[in-house]
Amino acid sequence: MSRIDLNCDMGESFGAWTLGDDAGVMPWISSANIACGFHAGDFSTMRQTVLLAKQHDVAIGAHVSLPDLQGFGRRAMKISANEAHALTLYQIGALAAFARAAGTRVAHVKPHGALYNMAAKDAALSDAIARAVRDFDAKLILVGLANSELTKAGAALGLPVAHETFADRSYEADGTLTPRGTQGAVIENIDAAVAQAVQIATKGKVEIRGGGTRELRADTICVHGDRPDAALFARRLREALENAGVAIANNARA
Repeated sequence: MSRIDLNCDMGESFGAWTLGDDAGVMPWISSANIACGFHAGDFSTMRQTVLLAKQHDVAIGAHVSLPDLQGFGRRAMKISANEAHALTLYQIGALAAFARAAGTRVAHVKPHGALYNMAAKDAALSDAIARAVRDFDAKLILVGLANSELTKAGAALGLPVAHETFADRSYEADGTLTPRGTQGAVIENIDAAVAQAVQIATKGKVEIRGGGTRELRADTICVHGDRPDAALFARRLREALENAGVAIANNARA
């Protein structure tokens, strides 16, 4: 039986603002990427999400971002390699404190939003992020867009890497995600998103915008937790993958 990790971006509430259905999604995934306060999340939410992940035996990851609460981390910023290294290290350390206090640990690191998309194409930025992960703990898994500069940078430094794919995002011919704001960038229909995920997991390829297919390495599939139907989507996705003969397991235990 083949296997794949199901990850979800979580812990994105802060203060009086609630986003996502973490409790509803958590039972269906194998890895949680927890916001570390830069694009979303706060100290109370981080603690609660770590405890929820531990309760469901879900691997914990630092979802590191550009410092952009107002833009939810989705606005590109010009930052130096030193700044990228420092902000990555800072956020991993913050989450690791909550994980340690809960008797568990951080298993992976995944950039968020604009930082993720920038790192997919920028070798220098990717190297800075990968070095920060290595400098904190060389056993941490670095999660990045499949076949991107970030996964290359992690592998070059000897880090374990996970090539990530998306169930509910459309792809361009070069393997990058269709930019948000473009028509069809987000696949809203659950059936269509589930079908794309099953195709990725079982055949290693994805339909691209404009026609045709592209091969993709897939170690993990992202479930977006900010969808209004996130819990239903996560359940449907897991059931469809398992029915297709794909086991769900986080990469830290592979």
